Amino acid sequence: MEAQSVALRGYIHGALSSLQSRKTDVSTKFPKPYSSEIRCSFQSIRSSTKINLRCTSSVEKVEYKGVFDTEEVNPKHKVSLKKLAVFVSGGGSNFRSIYEATLNGSVHGDIVALVTNKHECGGAEYARDKGIPVILFPPRKGAEEVFSADDLVNALRSYNVDFVLLAGYLKLIPTELIKAYQKAILNIHPSLLPAFGGKGYYGMKVHKAVIASGARYSGPTVHYVDEEYDTGRILAQRVVPVLANDTAEELAARVLVEEHKLYVEVCSALCDERIIWREDGVPLIQSKHDPTHYL
Repeated sequence: MEAQSVALRGYIHGALSSLQSRKTDVSTKFPKPYSSEIRCSFQSIRSSTKINLRCTSSVEKVEYKGVFDTEEVNPKHKVSLKKLAVFVSGGGSNFRSIYEATLNGSVHGDIVALVTNKHECGGAEYARDKGIPVILFPPRKGAEEVFSADDLVNALRSYNVDFVLLAGYLKLIPTELIKAYQKAILNIHPSLLPAFGGKGYYGMKVHKAVIASGARYSGPTVHYVDEEYDTGRILAQRVVPVLANDTAEELAARVLVEEHKLYVEVCSALCDERIIWREDGVPLIQSKHDPTHYL
């Protein structure tokens, strides 16, 4: 009987041990410079606050070893607040939606400067009301002080700007700025690029062209900025229907609603460091809730 009791206790102890230690397979994303998706297998012990990881990046083929706090597996703990500069030429409705998102925590960033080519536009007035510095670029013709593209870059660097967001800015971005902020400048365009994009396609002109073409769908595109109009890598799009009796104004209003949602979502991913680059140069947005899924 005593032998049976010892055996039973040994069986129960073994069962409890197996419950306390279990093999887990998870996906996570490491902060920069390890921006690609990483698959990790580790032992999680309930009585321990640390885990041993041995991870291999499926994209960069780099192996990581070491002991990490379990709380640090969540990349949000590693992401610093990003500083943003927004460029506008008009009312700045996308700028306003992004600004509000920084206040409510949807975007882990802070708008530290607004750049405009129209000093009295609605976007500039809104920025001044909120205490955001306003930079006029390019300067007015005949202005006494010369403010060059290099001066603009230096001004943004003085604010420690991480990313530049174009939100209805109608001027071509100077090469100096693009070189200074490679893969760090985004624009939103009111059509499904590459259709209805390029020089001369802005505002209501885009929506009139969409309707005249007979296209059944339209929608906003967020893309990276290069030296030309609307030719940079596409990052995200949102589709809306073009109705049979649509006017340009009605279509514009429908697209604008999606613009506000899409740009905020993209800025959230940008500031969370959830944008990764595929080997062929295509940018992808990693899901906030599932690192194995891309938007």
